[in-house]
Amino acid sequence: MRKLYELAGADENRRFSPYCWRIRMSLAHKGLAVDCLPWHFTEKEKIGFSGQERVPVLVDGEKTVSDSWEIAKYLETEYPDSPSLQLENGEVFFIKFWTETVLHPELMKLLVLDIYKGLAAKDQSYFRESREKLLGKPLEEVVKGREERLPNLQKLLTPLRLTLKKQEYIAGETPGFSDYIVFGAFQWARCISDFSLLTADDPICGWREKMLDLHDGLAGKAVGYTV
Repeated sequence: MRKLYELAGADENRRFSPYCWRIRMSLAHKGLAVDCLPWHFTEKEKIGFSGQERVPVLVDGEKTVSDSWEIAKYLETEYPDSPSLQLENGEVFFIKFWTETVLHPELMKLLVLDIYKGLAAKDQSYFRESREKLLGKPLEEVVKGREERLPNLQKLLTPLRLTLKKQEYIAGETPGFSDYIVFGAFQWARCISDFSLLTADDPICGWREKMLDLHDGLAGKAVGYTV
């Protein structure tokens, strides 16, 4: 059985890493069964065999692959007869870097305190220290006034919104890894926070609902909030 190491919260069924969700969805897209194992920030030794310290880590037989992009490439190469993740689409790199350098940082500033509160006790000190060093202020100060800052997020999402008004998925008529990249960010938020980011009439909300329903409702059934 394949094994996927995923970031977990105090409730080990609460899996909230956006990078891990990219791979959970990709494995389901490929029709590949996997045993998803919980991992915490302070359990570096648990994935030491992978030669690095971050999840996701996929173990497929005798092969170990880390980094969500490398895992996606591995799945596409190793299982070419299953549905394609459409990695060859020209927009994939743009979507990847936009999500990681624009969308993720914006979400972090809205959700970081909720993430902290949802962590196992053994992870909280590490998370607070590392994130406060990164963000330059206490977590409570980072999220202060977040309701008033929601319009900034909505403006940032305009290109995504316009795209989804024109086509069913980011990748086109069917979902691809581009969709799983962006969806991972929204599933990260949904799994760890009850702070509502989207309105019901937003095309992005409609797309997210379709993504939640994919693969027999894999993401929709995950431990999270109805926001």
